[in-house]
Amino acid sequence: MKLATTITQTSDSHPPLVLIHGLGSAATAFKPIVSNLSQSFRVITVDLPGHGQSPLIQGLAMDPQSLGRAIFDTIDSEYGIAQFHVVGNSLGGWIALEMAAEQPGRITSLTGLAPAGLWVQPASGRLPSEARSFYLAKALKPFVKVGLRAKVLRKIGFASVSPQWQELSYEMCYDASMAMGNCTGYFPAWDGMLGRRFDSSVDSSVPVTILFGDTDNTLPYPNSQERSLAPSHSTWLVIDQCGHAPMWDHPDLIVKIIKQTSGQ
Repeated sequence: MKLATTITQTSDSHPPLVLIHGLGSAATAFKPIVSNLSQSFRVITVDLPGHGQSPLIQGLAMDPQSLGRAIFDTIDSEYGIAQFHVVGNSLGGWIALEMAAEQPGRITSLTGLAPAGLWVQPASGRLPSEARSFYLAKALKPFVKVGLRAKVLRKIGFASVSPQWQELSYEMCYDASMAMGNCTGYFPAWDGMLGRRFDSSVDSSVPVTILFGDTDNTLPYPNSQERSLAPSHSTWLVIDQCGHAPMWDHPDLIVKIIKQTSGQ
């Protein structure tokens, strides 16, 4: 299938960089870093199936490996780009790892921002409590545009995601809320993770950086940050005062790390 994408420039003067968002999110999650990254890369954002602008196709395989293949196919067919740097957040980080494991010759470097899949014990089923953000976004969708201007609603929606939630822009919170509230691929993508974890190997030729925030409540240490599952040659970082979306809490630092990983 063809996924919805955007590209910041078509000139060959900069190497391509693909950004992959997480569960219930969309390409808009990377707004805080796209402009800065565009100074060094042709930045391509992707919406996963049933997320953002990409439709959900019934029967489509939604496990991380299959989603990675769909991204490869889309980037190749849409832009004629076969090899690129990749950055993924949460589920997007897991997808990026699967892509590098399966086709290392096509991934120039990989930066995982709080990647999923590095958990000690794979989940066997959904827990209703873990879908709180989804149901909240659905319920509050009619009130989001005005409601997010109130501190109390922003705290409810984002305090568990970011220790710096009070500093997040209105646009950032609105985009994230609408992405979740409109997400038809939420449960299919969630089901695609059940019973699985990242257990493949990535060739040492692919530079890899894995980073987590010190206050990641979505994928907390230690159960969801098992270092032995990451590529053995990875650079592993823990960022202070940072939650599950590092590109929100420390955009300049994340751009610097991406550039260092990619050699730019």
